[in-house]
Amino acid sequence: MLVLTQWLIRRLRKLSTGKPTSGHLTLGRHGESEAYFYLRRHGYRIVATNFRVPQDRGEIDLIGWDGDVLCFIEVKTRTDDSFAPPSMAVTRDKQKHILSVAKAYLRRLAGDTRPPCRFDIVSIVPAANGAAPEISLQREAFSWSSGRRRERPFHDGYARRFARDTRHLPRIR
Repeated sequence: MLVLTQWLIRRLRKLSTGKPTSGHLTLGRHGESEAYFYLRRHGYRIVATNFRVPQDRGEIDLIGWDGDVLCFIEVKTRTDDSFAPPSMAVTRDKQKHILSVAKAYLRRLAGDTRPPCRFDIVSIVPAANGAAPEISLQREAFSWSSGRRRERPFHDGYARRFARDTRHLPRIR
């Protein structure tokens, strides 16, 4: 049934003559629907798409369960991967936005305990001849601590730079 639904959506997309949208938005929308069906075939149970919260600029493309793990999934679609794989477009700033929106989503869940969570990236490169796109799933692409700056130990460079052997200096009485 899932294969039939995906086939039907692809055909309707080709016949669609709705209002014109820019090419990158259309490409992204197609990529998200391909990712949805790909994840469903791999056992994910999708519970939300394009989740946003009013107080944040970020968005999570897909949210779903992989067994008992709640997955926040970012979908990146590119026309080709000759420069870099699409997943490289998920920068540290993008990760911060995803983490912020994920926290807001978890606050809306019922219950006292937070379920185990994971952040995945689905990279999609459409085939040129209209065949099935090239799709790759990167599980645990980043974690809750990815958006934070690394803590560096404090070094007192001044004291180290000017520390001297004072044995040869005259004593002041």
